[in-house]
Amino acid sequence: MNDFLDLQVNGYGGVDFNQDRLDAAQLHTACTQLAADGVTGILATIITDHIPVMAQRLTQLVRLREQDELARRLIIGFHIEGPFINEQSGFRGAHPADAIHPTNRADMERLLDAAGGLTRIVTLAPERDPGLEVTRWLAEQGIVVAAGHCDPTLDQLCAAIDAGVTMWTHLGNGCPQQLHRHDNVIQRALSLHDKLWLGFIADGAHVPFATLGNYLRAATLDRCFIVTDAVAPAGLGPGRYTVSRWTVEISEDMVVWAPDRSHFIGSAITMRQAYRNLVEHVGLSPEDTTRLTVANPRRAVGR
Repeated sequence: MNDFLDLQVNGYGGVDFNQDRLDAAQLHTACTQLAADGVTGILATIITDHIPVMAQRLTQLVRLREQDELARRLIIGFHIEGPFINEQSGFRGAHPADAIHPTNRADMERLLDAAGGLTRIVTLAPERDPGLEVTRWLAEQGIVVAAGHCDPTLDQLCAAIDAGVTMWTHLGNGCPQQLHRHDNVIQRALSLHDKLWLGFIADGAHVPFATLGNYLRAATLDRCFIVTDAVAPAGLGPGRYTVSRWTVEISEDMVVWAPDRSHFIGSAITMRQAYRNLVEHVGLSPEDTTRLTVANPRRAVGR
């Protein structure tokens, strides 16, 4: 299977997009590996750090992408995930707490300017966007606003949807392992599935396959899509790697854990592996799996 569109790629083929010294050869290597794995488009994802650092990384990616024909074709835009997320342990996941803060228009404008007009998705916590001002402004720019790493009440989430939120980033993750059994962000998002695009990571660890099947049936396949949330080791197989601030050991299941196993640090699967997982472990047809990995991601970002 080919022609995958992955809306959340933090790195690939041994290359970390969230590094300060990314060079042209590294970016080409990552794109070559993505293409070999059947991916024809990605959103390169920059995650939470201090605003000047994030801006520099976006500017660097814009410059390197412009120099490389394959990168221009493959990187259709950027996904900015943070720093405007929920700072509480569990909800912030692998995002560094010292760089997380509520939204403000000036910082958001700086990041968008650095991205050179290529921002397609911004993930933020609605409850950390005072008056939902930034959400409204982003939606007016035609940028997809996604809720993620967040804990809005149902009323807050409904208000955020009215203000322009149209997506949920990797539902079932970016939240604590222990939640209220009924009143939790997963149930709130599922209850509004007709108004939100719902993204999922299909590695069997971020969301167990049986649970993923339940979520997909509850939401229906019309507005769901699959991402890898790939980090640098994706596409390389098991081994010992450095990912952002951590040195990690990746086993045969391709799960990337923090050293203390308190949370995941993205995934190391490929979209081809995600496709196989959906067919072999979730029981979806090839046609439905293609919807989740090819057609729906394009619809979700208006491609």
